[in-house]
Amino acid sequence: MVEIGQTLISDDIFEEYFMCDLLKCKGACCIEGDSGAFLNDGEAVTIEQDYQFFKIYLPEKHIEEIKKQGYSIIDNDGDLVTPLVNNRQCAYSFYDEKGILKCSIEKAYFEGKTNFRKPVSCHLFPIRITEYESFDAVNYQELSICKSGRICGSSHKLLLFKFLQEPLIRKYGNEWFTELEIASKYTRKKL
Repeated sequence: MVEIGQTLISDDIFEEYFMCDLLKCKGACCIEGDSGAFLNDGEAVTIEQDYQFFKIYLPEKHIEEIKKQGYSIIDNDGDLVTPLVNNRQCAYSFYDEKGILKCSIEKAYFEGKTNFRKPVSCHLFPIRITEYESFDAVNYQELSICKSGRICGSSHKLLLFKFLQEPLIRKYGNEWFTELEIASKYTRKKL
C-alpha cells in the first residue's frame, strides 16, 4: 500500500495493465453488479438538473423507470446510486448502433449539452474508492467482465493508473496524481 495525503492506494494500481476494450466487453460494467453507480450528493443533484439534456438518448423503458424510481435511489447498503432497469442495467445507459452499452450522460457531455461527464465512480472504474472517516482506500476491482481490458492494457503496456489518469485527477487533483506517478516509479522498482 502507498499513502498519499488522505488516500491509501493498493499496489495493484501500479502493477496491473488495463485499457477498456468496448468492442469486446460491450459496456458490461453498466449492466453487471448488484446496485447502480455510486453517486455523491452533488452528482445526484446535477443528474436531476441536467436530465433533460440526456433523456433524449434513453429508451422509453428507462425513462419510465426513472419516473417511477427517481433520478437517484438509496440501495440496500444505504448508498446513493443510479436507478436500475430490471434490477440490472443502469437507467442512464443505452445501446449504440454497434450494440455497445453507453452512458447517456457522457454522450450529452461530449455533445456539449452538459458540463457533467458522468458519475466519478463510473469514470474511475475498475478502480473503486471506499471512503472512510479519515482516509480513502483506492483499490483495483478485478472482474471477469474486464478480462478484455486487461488483455488490451497488456498489449499496449498501459498501466491501470495511467489509463485512469483523467478521472484520478478529477477526483484528487493534479498534485496528488504527480505524487502517484512518483510512487509508481518507486513501487515498480521493488517488483
